[in-house]
Amino acid sequence: MSDVLLVTGVSPKPGILATAVTRLREVGARVYLVGALDTEDIPADLALDGLCALPADIAEATPNRAAVRATPGERVWTQVWRDSWAREQAHSADVLVALDAPAIYTVWRMAQRNPAAAARYGVQAAVQAVLDGPGQPAPKSMQRPTTSVRQRVHRLIKAAPQAAVDVATARPIMRSKAGTQLWLTAVRAPKIPDSMRSKFAYQVAEGMAWADRPDGEALILAATASKLRKPAARARMLADAASRELKAGMPPRDLDSAVNALLSVADQRHRVGEQAAAADLLNRAMTLAFDRVLHIDQLSSPLATDPEGFVAPFRRSAAAATLAKPRGRQQPAAAPPTDRPLRLLIATSANDNFLKLIREHYDAHPGVEVRFLDLAANASLKNVTWAAKHMLQDRLSAEDTPYHQRVEDRLRGYLDWADTVFVDWCVAPAALFTVVDPGTTRIIVRLHSYEALSRWPHLVDFSRVDDLIFVADHIKDLTTALVPYLQGPDAPRMHVLDNAMDLRGFQIEKSTEARFQLGLVGIGQVAKDPRWALQVLRLLRRRDDRYRLLLVGSDMNPDVSVASRHYLEAFNRDVDDLVAAGAVRRFGPTNNVPKVLTDIGVILSSSVREGCHCGLMEGAASGAVPVVRDWPFFAGRPHSARTLYPQDWVIGSPEEAVERILATTGTDQAWRDSGREAAEYALGAWDWSVVKHRFDRLLLGAATH
Repeated sequence: MSDVLLVTGVSPKPGILATAVTRLREVGARVYLVGALDTEDIPADLALDGLCALPADIAEATPNRAAVRATPGERVWTQVWRDSWAREQAHSADVLVALDAPAIYTVWRMAQRNPAAAARYGVQAAVQAVLDGPGQPAPKSMQRPTTSVRQRVHRLIKAAPQAAVDVATARPIMRSKAGTQLWLTAVRAPKIPDSMRSKFAYQVAEGMAWADRPDGEALILAATASKLRKPAARARMLADAASRELKAGMPPRDLDSAVNALLSVADQRHRVGEQAAAADLLNRAMTLAFDRVLHIDQLSSPLATDPEGFVAPFRRSAAAATLAKPRGRQQPAAAPPTDRPLRLLIATSANDNFLKLIREHYDAHPGVEVRFLDLAANASLKNVTWAAKHMLQDRLSAEDTPYHQRVEDRLRGYLDWADTVFVDWCVAPAALFTVVDPGTTRIIVRLHSYEALSRWPHLVDFSRVDDLIFVADHIKDLTTALVPYLQGPDAPRMHVLDNAMDLRGFQIEKSTEARFQLGLVGIGQVAKDPRWALQVLRLLRRRDDRYRLLLVGSDMNPDVSVASRHYLEAFNRDVDDLVAAGAVRRFGPTNNVPKVLTDIGVILSSSVREGCHCGLMEGAASGAVPVVRDWPFFAGRPHSARTLYPQDWVIGSPEEAVERILATTGTDQAWRDSGREAAEYALGAWDWSVVKHRFDRLLLGAATH
């Protein structure tokens, strides 16, 4: 005979309680009851073998300060476990049964103390546990997907909002491996309709989220997706699983499956002419694959490690192949006019950080008439600019879409006016200007660095771009590896032009104390990896504690992504003791970088990736000794930091950085000589007085190969 302990978190209705006890008695069980009970409602003839009645409001009661913060389920547990009779029954019971949601947590805790007992939720499950008997395997009829099994799973699913995902009880259970395994078993149960299985999975995933288990969310959804019959539903759920991990700042464990599933369904929709649906699916696949958590807010990226392999799923996709198919232009770009100034339209969207000198130069140039277009500040253009799904649908469609016509109406006036359009940043504005045929207007796009790690270059129709500018050869290499059209004979002309920087303004005499002060200008992104600079400083101060580090710039924004927040938290932990010891000074943002650089004798580039590190170049121009990490994203490739900068500037490890710093700052004369050589190189290679002539040749020269 089995001993069954029933636990209640709220007082049950008399009829329900009587039915439960009767059914358990019928299968030969001794029945004990503990929990929230209104004794007046307990039937006098209820055949119990033991009873412990606690206050009927224990799930809501807050008897002490700690209970105020506890969930209702935790309050039930606290009250029940205080009773010695309840503890004794819990230790000796063969079956532990939660009769309601607030009791689940208590039964789960009891089961941890009595692992031999069967822990169940609901009377039917308890009856079956008694029938199975202690330590007995399930009968053969239970080992196969019978109707009774499905019925119990159905009841479990329908009860999920009150049980599995009830915030009163779920958190501790969801955090446990046993709890996760329980729900994995449930979502994989056979012969459950897709709609019911999906609803249940999302409810359990919400419970995992409430319990701070994003890995559990993804695990539940991915497991459920494997059982869904419809490819579209399976793709959506795999994508949701990956999205939840990305939202939590984690690279998804099964990103490839999600992307491939989305692309497969997108291809099917594309083949039958459902281009809006195909565009939505393709957009979601691209958004997942190029999420910033994978590439921008981490210290490494699968895209940089194996660019061809990373984009291979898109190259195999029929929908993505249609997207990449060039539409070309009806006429070649016209040569620059000889009878009037060149009409130059400079376009960007809310980011003109690298345009100041260019605009000033051509505003004052007698042979150029300039107009500036900020698409983010133009209401009619803003709502068509960052419209990726509409762009994709237009590219997938055989005929012009309503979106195409809106872009035509809003851009044509600018294209008709301009001889040349210079689009800064290869993001949405670059894609927008290639939605429509540019006529005879020459289109120039500049790609800096981070864009290569995003989806936007894959939305640009490069057959309508005449010239593509990169800020460095290693960025050119990465982008051309990712975008197939750029490897073909009809690719746009490609150029490498340095950013426009007025470096002469940084030549200000340094103080003697600057010799022992390292500087890092710009720490606002994970890619800057300031923790590496702290590692260099710690090693350096073991040799000579006169060295300090000056951090210039705003901190990372913790709201950009969870991954950024985690990095920032780790960085703050690392730097606090160094700040307290006076070894690190945090300047914060400044509008006068040249003045700050007078106190910096060694300029660091600690980044994992850069296009061209402007802060490093400015520091070198100021006479600070450059120490450049061999950026890991590009180290060992044909082009990298080692080909962008003089060889002796670049080091491979923190230890090598220490040796370079000690060697170049060993004496005041050695430090000043090294700084002077760096400044001469920087001014001769990157100052605007040199670079502007390269821009003139590109923008004002003939539009020919």
